[in-house]
Amino acid sequence: MPLNDCIYEFLQHLSSQKRYSPNTIKSYQNDLTDFRDFIEQQYPDAGLPDIRLPLMKSWLASLKARNMESRSINRKMSAIRSFYKFLLRMNYVNSDPALSLTTLRTKKSLPSFVEERQMQRLQERSFFPKEFKGDTWYLIILLLYVTGLRVSELTGLRESDIDLAGANIKVLGKGNKERIVPVKKEILTLLEDYLSVVKKETGIVNPHLFTGKNGKPLSPASVYKIVKTTLSEVTTIRKKSPHVLRHTFATHLSNHGAAINAIKELLGHSSLAATQVYTHTSISRLKEIYKQAHPKS
Repeated sequence: MPLNDCIYEFLQHLSSQKRYSPNTIKSYQNDLTDFRDFIEQQYPDAGLPDIRLPLMKSWLASLKARNMESRSINRKMSAIRSFYKFLLRMNYVNSDPALSLTTLRTKKSLPSFVEERQMQRLQERSFFPKEFKGDTWYLIILLLYVTGLRVSELTGLRESDIDLAGANIKVLGKGNKERIVPVKKEILTLLEDYLSVVKKETGIVNPHLFTGKNGKPLSPASVYKIVKTTLSEVTTIRKKSPHVLRHTFATHLSNHGAAINAIKELLGHSSLAATQVYTHTSISRLKEIYKQAHPKS
């Protein structure tokens, strides 16, 4: 089977079976296209059975020669590993050379997050514009901060996912996995008021929680723009994205003593390793407080 056809089938699998977000699928597509282009340019006669470990290492060497950062190369290797697991499962290949790829060392950096005093300003309705736009922006920022949702999870929320009596929302996360996230009743009441008053008065009929004035669901790009514009008003951190609010949610929980396993479940992480970084963030914050407060520090 041609490599290009395999890539197409794999991307379809990520979309229909794994239910990955469009942004995640686009990232896989870019990485695998890069790999395919290298094969076609450097080894035009190579078929799928000819792609073995030495050839993969040649591709990785070409990425290093382009001065690509180790983190980006590791991401591409991760895409290749996932791709070859799929090929093996589909019996398109007899072995998986990607298993022998060695992850490169990277500089460990703590996730960016917004300080609590800065987030306090964003929890005030008066901070945002008036009417429909302001209501939408306010609730998007508030919900991202109090739930730690991914942007794709937020844009996928529907009215039926709100459980006022149970004080929670149902979230469809990565890999089509559902989880329940607790939310204060006051916030859920704000959401229901938003739906019953703002959306109904504009004549919007759509099951999605957040929509534009045109009645269509807000796109991840629209949410990114809202978050970036809003965070620019309160913080000077370089990254200003919905994922930063996810980091902020987890960091503030950790700083206030939440158990790492609880944070893992709230974030919808599949393994504890992905959540451990927030423990380091908490320790970093404690060191900062110690230096500021202790006379012998």
